[in-house]
Amino acid sequence: MTTSSDHKQLLHLVFGGELKELGGVEFKDLSNLDIVGIYPDYASAAAAWRAKAQQTVDNAMMRYFVVHMHRLLDPETGHEH
Repeated sequence: MTTSSDHKQLLHLVFGGELKELGGVEFKDLSNLDIVGIYPDYASAAAAWRAKAQQTVDNAMMRYFVVHMHRLLDPETGHEH
């Protein structure tokens, strides 16, 4: 059995929204962003991202992203090994 202290916490944010144009990364309405959540590792974040992307597959302008928060919090040591 592993505990949370056995693994380094690598926080990831999953969020999305409707883009202004296909291929861009500028959102149409910042007040309407969908903050899905913050996850303790990439695998959890990727699963949440995948679920949201599948739910919105019919809207080509909706995009979800995974942000590696641990890299922003600690740029020197925040990379995954």
